[in-house]
Amino acid sequence: IFSFLLSTYLYISSFALDLNGQKRLLAKGGNTGNAVYDFFIGRELNPRILWGSFDLKEFCELKPGLIGWFMLNIGMAAKQYSKRGGSISLSMVSVVLLQGIYVWDALYNEKAILTTMDITTDGFGFMLCFGDLAWVPFIYSLQARYLVDHDPELSVVAIVAILAVQCLGYYIFRSANSQKDAFRRDPSSSEVAHLTYLQTSRGTRLLTSGWGGMARQIN
Repeated sequence: IFSFLLSTYLYISSFALDLNGQKRLLAKGGNTGNAVYDFFIGRELNPRILWGSFDLKEFCELKPGLIGWFMLNIGMAAKQYSKRGGSISLSMVSVVLLQGIYVWDALYNEKAILTTMDITTDGFGFMLCFGDLAWVPFIYSLQARYLVDHDPELSVVAIVAILAVQCLGYYIFRSANSQKDAFRRDPSSSEVAHLTYLQTSRGTRLLTSGWGGMARQIN
């Protein structure tokens, strides 16, 4: 309901002038003239409140959903602790810990989202509102919710194997994202100047070496 109300406000306000009397910056993909589609995708690129000092899309992109996801996981762990009479399974500990690291990583590297498509290209409409505020916390926490009632009681060996795979995945995830962000910010910097790329008709650059050269969207 909140996502719908926020999306409605964003859609209506996108037609008004900003506080400086200027037309608002609209997202190309969300300014088609089709009201239903534009409401879903989002007309305004970076809607702001509080005299332009608070970027709604940048805030909602990370903080409410990710923090809410982690807090729900903590609540699931507390519920399991209560049901089991004072203990938490290794599976639950692993889920809360590993997903908590992911949340911490996203918040710690928050500036990296400024070069992502969500911020630079997509409008802020129902799709991102619902995704950020409802989908992320309530869908991503289903693993912990499942463990409350259906814990598989994994062995220590299985947990160690899972942690090993997770560590490898996290290394690839963080390395690839950091490389992509550095390239988008300054492709001539010494950190990424050696990378090769393919110039697209849209004016963007696709990496053909480094992590981006190994696989598309390896991150």
